[in-house]
Amino acid sequence: MPSMIDTHCHLNFDAYDADRDKIIKAAMAADVTRIIIPGVDVASTQSAFDLVQQYDGIFVAVGVHPNSTADFSDESLTAIEAFSHQPKVVAIGEIGLDYYRDRSPKEKQIAAFEAQLEVAAKRELPVIIHNREASEDVMQVLEQWVTDLPDSLRERPGVLHSFSAPQEIADRALAIGFYLGFTGPITFKKAEDLRRVARTVPLDRILVETDGPFLTPEPYRGRRPNKPEYIPYIVDRLAGLKNMPTDAMARATTENALRLFNLPH
Repeated sequence: MPSMIDTHCHLNFDAYDADRDKIIKAAMAADVTRIIIPGVDVASTQSAFDLVQQYDGIFVAVGVHPNSTADFSDESLTAIEAFSHQPKVVAIGEIGLDYYRDRSPKEKQIAAFEAQLEVAAKRELPVIIHNREASEDVMQVLEQWVTDLPDSLRERPGVLHSFSAPQEIADRALAIGFYLGFTGPITFKKAEDLRRVARTVPLDRILVETDGPFLTPEPYRGRRPNKPEYIPYIVDRLAGLKNMPTDAMARATTENALRLFNLPH
């Protein structure tokens, strides 16, 4: 199998504390040779940088997750921008909106989202977008943001990670240059709506991710933590949807990740 990239795994979460090194080595053995750890808040970001020092294939995105924005401040924003200058930072994220959890007022979420998008444009870094039951507001913010991007981001503004929204949202995201990331649910037996959307996504806009420790794919559904070594199950399911060999899907999604995040080949 060609090398694959897990574009979203929270490897610094305590769910991996017991055997993190073993999990990373198992990923490499399964040809998942690079992993991006997205930020969720300022305090936990340092642990991701600690892993970057230990493993060549680990990269980082920096940002404050919408569920962590209740106390977002100018100091938070300053910290994110400072983090963005660190080696092996490849994106701002994960950022966005989450109206499912009631952990931060909508106004705070939107303000933090827009502020971090400004940092991404300034630093010329793509964004990793979290969207849960907030599709219309997410798209309105992004559609405005892309109108004034530097040339370096126009063709690679970011990814809607763990995509699960309707076809209309997929179409709008693709129209403004975004990629769509697919996770374990693409393999679930009752996820036919999601698979219908995935079939319509151009091959050069698809990314694969675990969102570990969450969303473990079939045949390990329900078990935690989800592991980067399970990426081949997602790649294989997407290949079936596109009626193409699994190796070809692996190569395509890897090329997409390299291009979006400007990763070394």
